[in-house]
Amino acid sequence: MESMGSKKPRRRRSFTPEFKAEIVELCQQGDRSVGQVAKDFDLTETAVREWVKQAERDTGTRQDGGLTTDERKELSELRRENRRLREDVEILKRATAFFAKETR
Repeated sequence: MESMGSKKPRRRRSFTPEFKAEIVELCQQGDRSVGQVAKDFDLTETAVREWVKQAERDTGTRQDGGLTTDERKELSELRRENRRLREDVEILKRATAFFAKETR
């Protein structure tokens, strides 16, 4: 009997948006189940289900509180900009302290 911990974890793979869209389309056609599509393409069923959910959010057919792809992209950009602005403020604080000390 095989123990649960002996299976190697799968290497994380990345897929193009076009590939994901094709997989979602296959799932939505209804000819095959999500599980069967995942098995046919050697994907995890969880990943395929998430791709289908995300596609439904993006098209507006799913309203479960999740973010659309565009909203996720915007949030990521805003976080990056926020982080950069915080770093700029920290630099300006240090410069102000340095010049305040120099003028005394």
